[in-house]
Order: sequence, then C-alpha cells, then structure tokens
Amino acid sequence: MKKWIVMLLVALLLFGSVIGFNLIKQREIAKYMASMPEPDFPVTVIDAKAGSWVPVIDAIGFIEPNQGVMISTEASGVIDDIDFESGAIVKAGQKLIALDSDVENANLQSSQARLPAAKAKYIRYQGLYKKGSISKESYDDAEASYFSLVADIKSLKATIDRRTIKAPFDGVVGLRNIFLGQYIQPGTDVVRLEDTTLMKLRFTVPQTDISEIYLGQEVDIFVDAYPETPFRGKISAIEPAVNYQSGLVQIQADIPNNDGQLRSGMFARASIILPTIENQIILPQTAITFTLYGDNVYVVNKDENGDLRARQSVVETGERDGAVVHILKGVKVDDTIVTSGQVRLSNDAKVHVVESNALEAPAEIPML
Repeated sequence: MKKWIVMLLVALLLFGSVIGFNLIKQREIAKYMASMPEPDFPVTVIDAKAGSWVPVIDAIGFIEPNQGVMISTEASGVIDDIDFESGAIVKAGQKLIALDSDVENANLQSSQARLPAAKAKYIRYQGLYKKGSISKESYDDAEASYFSLVADIKSLKATIDRRTIKAPFDGVVGLRNIFLGQYIQPGTDVVRLEDTTLMKLRFTVPQTDISEIYLGQEVDIFVDAYPETPFRGKISAIEPAVNYQSGLVQIQADIPNNDGQLRSGMFARASIILPTIENQIILPQTAITFTLYGDNVYVVNKDENGDLRARQSVVETGERDGAVVHILKGVKVDDTIVTSGQVRLSNDAKVHVVESNALEAPAEIPML
C-alpha cells in the first residue's frame, strides 16, 4: 500500500513540475512580447488632390483609306503600255496601262470611213422621201443603216476605252502585279490604288453608350507602330440601327493623314473623348488593393500619441488611364494614401513614410 502511495506522489510531482514549467514559460514569453516595441512598417504615400478627369469610351477597329480599290481589267489582251511605277502618286483620269487594241482601232477606222457616205445617203433619202420620190421602206433602211453605223462607232470607241485602264481618283498606287507584254484575263489584279489623305476608322460601341456619342466628337486613335503618338480624329458617321444580336452600334471616325503615317489595315485603339469632369480624385493604381470582396486603400492618420497609423477604407473605382485610376467614392481631398508597402499592413498598423522611386516607370525598358 505504501508503495502505491509513493508512486502516486512521484507522478503528481512530475506532472506538477511540467505544468509549472509551462506556466513560467508562458509568463516569460508574455513579458518579452509586452516589452517588444510595436512593429513600424515603411510605406510610401501620396496626398489625394482634386483634379480634372477626362472620361473616354474605348473601342478597337482597323484603319481604312478614304477610298481604296484594287484596279483590275474588264477585257483580256496583251499589255501594250504601262504608265506608272510602284508606289507612285497618280491623278484621277491618269492612264495606268493599255492593252493591245490594234484590231479594235482598225474596225473603228473602217466604220468611220463608211460614216460620211451613210450620213449623205440618209440626208439625201430624207429629202427624196419628203418629195415623194422614194418609198418609206427605202428611207427607213437608209436611216437605220446610218444610225446603226453611228452606234457601232460608239461601241468600238467604248471597247477601246475599256482596254485603257485609268485611275478613278487621286491616290497612291501600291506594287504592280503585271508586266509589259503579259497576257491578262478579265478581272486580273493590276495594282491597288488608295486615297490616304484622309483615313477612316470603323469600330463598335455598346448601345448603352450611344447617348454620349455625337457627330463631330473628337477621338484619339492609337496604333502599335506609333504607340506614344495619338492621332486626333472626329466621328463622321453613326450607324442608324443597333445590331439586335450583339447590341452594338457601328461608328466611323475620320482621321487626317497629312504625314502619311497611317496605313490601311492597321489595328487601332480608339478613345472617344467625353466632357471633362472637374474636382475628381485620381490615384496611382498601386494604391488600390483589388480583392474579390471590393477595392480598398490605406489612409494614414496620426493617433493621439502622434504616431502614424494606416486604416483600410473601401473605395469605388471608375475608369483607368495608364498608371492612374479615377476614384468615385471612399477618398477625400488631402487624405494621405499609401501607395506601396500595404501588403504587410492591417488596420491601425503603425507606419512611417519613406521616399522611394521604385514605382516610377523607367525612361527606357531594359532589353532582355
């Protein structure tokens, strides 16, 4: 019996020592944590200021020329003359190529040679018929022969003219696809002709935005070839009907192309400029924490001890333009907003402001 009592006392002593050690350990840890200084996180900040915001409606499309056609032939034959070079500027009515038309010219000369006699016979028979010297049938035959010959001459001239291809409007020709002496069939592509003095951009916008679009409205056009150069155009046409399947409206904008930088077929991004809104809050996108539950920023204020502390504020964001975003709600003028370092912050976290240019875009993107 004494043996069991001793063993029980030893066990209680062991358990008590373990529990006591853990209690002492937790007390010492609590003392250490209580004596530790509060974490102070480095952040960069910006003061929210009121400014002007120019809202836009973004769209995409492809550049088209003012006029553009692929010049082709209506007749078959051998190319007898080429009066242009690839890439040349041509005028409306300028001859581009001519097909061999010796046979047609010979037939025209033959018909023209018979025309005076046919005309004289017709005039003579007309006088004789009025006097009653010839029958109506003879007069009708002379009249029909004369006017038929006149029509044949017109037809031969039109045939010869169709074998001479001329520029339908002023413009620039591309690379020619034919050669002197080549036999071509009707519909053969000769060269592309484009009037590039004024370019057009066709794009679509949702029907919900149609109330903000009007003729003459300014549009900024951006193409990949000149990413930093906006081309200013104006809306020249609005499709009167909405596509019932997609709910989109087709828009056309005219873009002056005085420097010849725009080419047809270029992919372009359009920004339809809306009226400027004054007294708006604009912040860097890095200041916004985007989450599934909403967007928020950290606002820095001083507490009663004079320490800087950051607190979350839910915001409503609008459009974005490059590295900045339009703030609709949640930020007031002169609020101090954290722009970097917020990933380690929580509500009422102590912070201190540091200077950093890490968020500034480099002047040149380094080559890989």
